Amino acid sequence: MTTHRAPLTRPDLAGLLTEAAQSVSGILAAEYPTVASRSYLHPVLGALSAGPRVVDELTNRLEELLASEPRPATPAGLFALASYASALGWLTESLAELTTAVDQICTRVGIPTKPRDLAFAATEDTEEEDGFDFAFNALELAAIRTAAEAAGLAPDDYVEVLSESLLAASRIADACLEISSGLLEDAAYVLDEATDHVWLGDGPGSLPTLVRSLLARMEAAE
Repeated sequence: MTTHRAPLTRPDLAGLLTEAAQSVSGILAAEYPTVASRSYLHPVLGALSAGPRVVDELTNRLEELLASEPRPATPAGLFALASYASALGWLTESLAELTTAVDQICTRVGIPTKPRDLAFAATEDTEEEDGFDFAFNALELAAIRTAAEAAGLAPDDYVEVLSESLLAASRIADACLEISSGLLEDAAYVLDEATDHVWLGDGPGSLPTLVRSLLARMEAAE
């Protein structure tokens, strides 16, 4: 159903982007209760639970904008929509990668493992090219053994899946920070610097921050 409203002003558009930035950054502060048997998933469960809600929120807001009349049609309006849609796409992709990483962790812990001595495993793993530095002190070793026992894992396996969880958490955090900061930069541009001319060329205002970031990522991946 099409709704009618007053045309969005630049402050309205900047507010739209700012609210989206706050929602995305809020993912980083999300907490989710984790039982001891799944403690290795604690770093990712907050983002995994809050992320889809934010995606739904942003999607619904975008659909409302596109279903209402008049649709944003000014250069500032189109600029804001491009930034918003890019943020939504980037966040959706990042959450899909997080879900895949969590699925892989869950698959890994479901495979029977042969317990090994943690100190030996730590030394062995650090010799691998892409291994982690597992130089733990006595208190840390005791804490890891306790957590591993509660999770039903060998200590070295617990360390490995926890490391994978921390890495996945770091990646979604980096994505959320970049998305949020890009939205805020675009909000400031729309509010303070946008002109009535169409953005063309290669200058810093030619495309929204997130669009340029996505294009740069695509070029780097080629």
